[in-house]
Amino acid sequence: MTTTPLLIPAGAYTVDRSRSRVEFAVKHLGIATVRGSFGAFEGSLQLPADLTAAEVSGTVDVATVDTGDAVRDRTLRSAGLFGAERHPKLTFASRAITATDDDTLQIAGDLSIRGVTREIILTAQVTATEKTPSGEQRFELKVTGQLSRGDYGIAFDLAHGQGDALVSDKVKLALAISAVKDA
Repeated sequence: MTTTPLLIPAGAYTVDRSRSRVEFAVKHLGIATVRGSFGAFEGSLQLPADLTAAEVSGTVDVATVDTGDAVRDRTLRSAGLFGAERHPKLTFASRAITATDDDTLQIAGDLSIRGVTREIILTAQVTATEKTPSGEQRFELKVTGQLSRGDYGIAFDLAHGQGDALVSDKVKLALAISAVKDA
């Protein structure tokens, strides 16, 4: 039996969207880093004492992508990229969670984008745990990972035919997750 890291009390948790962020970063022209986030998402974590039975899941509303540039955001939502109209959600469901030390988890799971599902490995570091004055049990995670946008059929086909050369295939993920224990 693999036990939950000592820093996180076992239980069922819900992601607190007001204190969490789902972000990504991708290189443009190999020089500039374009960062974006999603405004609407949800998630849950089932963390029993036996970590082999733990489950993490989440969804992201693709239409809420925000890179700080309205034209770029419309392009990202378009049929050729995220395809938000046909595929409005990104989903994640864990397959296996292992503790690499007392405050770090490795989460293997299935990420679905544009109707394509691929396995991804995420690293989650526990950055804080607390019991609030009102009695809520909370914890925070810093989650990182990386994916290939090509694996999900996300290709840039710009007017000059050089879209994929302009934008890196490698997309870095960064999530700041604040979760509260369910009552």
